[in-house]
Amino acid sequence: MKDQAAAREALLVRRLALVANVSALTAEALRLNQKRAGIDMDVLRLKLEIGRNGTSEQLVRDLHEAQESAEAIIHECAACEERIVAAESDVEDVDRRLAATVTD
Repeated sequence: MKDQAAAREALLVRRLALVANVSALTAEALRLNQKRAGIDMDVLRLKLEIGRNGTSEQLVRDLHEAQESAEAIIHECAACEERIVAAESDVEDVDRRLAATVTD
């Protein structure tokens, strides 16, 4: 019985760490999405400026750089989402193991 209580406590500690990790990853995903939104606004602003004033070497360069930044952020967001899914799966695994320790 003592061993089971110790195992359950270890699982609870593990679950707490995993939930903290999911929370940190979610915060990171939100930060990346906000950054992406800002870059998307820059892309739109540059396109509007090009539409109004015509192309210039600097505007085209700035637009290209903003689009590259957007692509990089998209990849970072996808990688972060994959880490969130994996971390949530770990939480689910611990939850199943915790449920198995419950005695009737």
